[in-house]
Amino acid sequence: MSGAVAALKEAVTGPALMRHVQEFARRVKLSGTPEELESFRYLKAQLDGFGYRTRLLMHDAYISLPGPAQVQAGGEMVKAITQSFSRPSPAGGLRGPLADLGRGTEADFAGRDVRGCIVLVEGIASPAVAALASAAGAAGQLHVSPQQHLHEMCISPVWGSPSDATRPALPAAVVCTISQEDGQMLRARLAAGEALEAVLHAEVDTGWRQTPLLEAELDGQGGAEAPFILFSGHHDTWYEGVMDNGSANATMLEAARVLAERQGEWRRGLRLCFWSGHSHGRYSGSAWYADTHWEELDRRCAAHVNVDSTGGIGATVLTQTGVTPELVALAADTIAAETGQHYTGKRPSRSSDQSFWGIGIPSMFGGLSTQVPGTPTFGPPTMRNALGWWWHTPHDLIDKIDEAFLVRDTRVFVHTLWRLLAEPVLPLNPAATAAALLEELRGLSAEGPAVPHLARAATAAEALATAPPPSSDRAAMLACRALVPLHMTEGDRFVHDPALPQPAWPLLRPLRAWAQAPAGSDEARFLGVAAVRACNRLVHGLQQAREALRG
Repeated sequence: MSGAVAALKEAVTGPALMRHVQEFARRVKLSGTPEELESFRYLKAQLDGFGYRTRLLMHDAYISLPGPAQVQAGGEMVKAITQSFSRPSPAGGLRGPLADLGRGTEADFAGRDVRGCIVLVEGIASPAVAALASAAGAAGQLHVSPQQHLHEMCISPVWGSPSDATRPALPAAVVCTISQEDGQMLRARLAAGEALEAVLHAEVDTGWRQTPLLEAELDGQGGAEAPFILFSGHHDTWYEGVMDNGSANATMLEAARVLAERQGEWRRGLRLCFWSGHSHGRYSGSAWYADTHWEELDRRCAAHVNVDSTGGIGATVLTQTGVTPELVALAADTIAAETGQHYTGKRPSRSSDQSFWGIGIPSMFGGLSTQVPGTPTFGPPTMRNALGWWWHTPHDLIDKIDEAFLVRDTRVFVHTLWRLLAEPVLPLNPAATAAALLEELRGLSAEGPAVPHLARAATAAEALATAPPPSSDRAAMLACRALVPLHMTEGDRFVHDPALPQPAWPLLRPLRAWAQAPAGSDEARFLGVAAVRACNRLVHGLQQAREALRG
């Protein structure tokens, strides 16, 4: 195994990666546009040449492409952009009083009557703020960038294309972003007691359109029906998007090339998927694929490795990437082997085309390498993530790629994928998930009728946490099918939770609230009903996982 890893690492070359990056730097790739499709055809030609079976699929997706914006606030014309899934402004613009809502948290909105107002919110636009503003009846949102550059964002909280049930959750306000300097000026005037009016002009093209999705596959020793590893990344971009996500697509192509040279040693297959609709459809491509390939993914997909924004200049940290517990040991091993850095684990965020948790597929990575806070490439301290100040701006160009870092990151992915493809048994650790749950449950203490059910859940988690490693791929996969939805989702296995922040084990919400409610109160009794049901779901899932490992 070590000799194979060494050979694969040596096969990854900077010039090959940079040739792909240069190709991706040539086009703006908005979802569902001819330029994007042309770039997809380049991907297909490369993978055809490596010997993969490829399919370029086209499907309907609900896409929102922002157009020009013009903002007048407090009598001043300020530079602005429109956000994806903003409502278009009415003829003559959206006019309303400006209300300062701080960072736009739930507490900031509480008790404020902002109906018909344009709320001024500090920070990059987000689905969470859009959901709060829509619920509060705000007519518009004016976001203040953490810096002079304005960051494009998709603000829909609906994961994937909306259904009839989720369509009402789409944003209801006109949403624009302005610079930090202009925002500070408006905020100071409001603080001084001025009553300011804003006028938002925002164009946006939102609707159904055909979008591409590229699938490429090679089989392992088990053939076309054996388990496979899903390796995915989005191809659509804001502007040229050379780091996000051109460099990651280069990583995918180079990993596909070097791994194919040792296909005869694979025990499992490798399937690459390049998504559209990540940036402009709230993960519409991966959500569509999960929905329309559900049965096959449930039966055959062993793990999902996602890749985003590799090789950025200044990206020296590889300890902050999200990994589900079943794969943390693998991530720590490969990151340490390739970089010497110590990865201890981080719960994945609700992002990065993670459309497969409901099915029960464990996942790892997404953004792998990040910036150090306080360094010039990080940007202002209030940046929402650590991918670089140029993220989602026109400045995401080829000068933001460090070839040596791109090679380093690609080798981490190659090493990881090789182990998933070639080890005798999948390197999945369901016991780690049970141990994480047990720690959560031990932090809850309450009185009432749910206590025995909580104790049953803790006993079941403890039994699984001490279980031996899986003895077969099937056992590992079945255990994950039971555990991953419990840990990473709140809904059932066939729907997608909203694109909103979630705590670990979101189904524990009623248990956490019940533990804090006054004992014997009506509130505690109501919460106790939901808490018992959550415990039943936990115990059932844990027992399913335990039975799978015994089998």
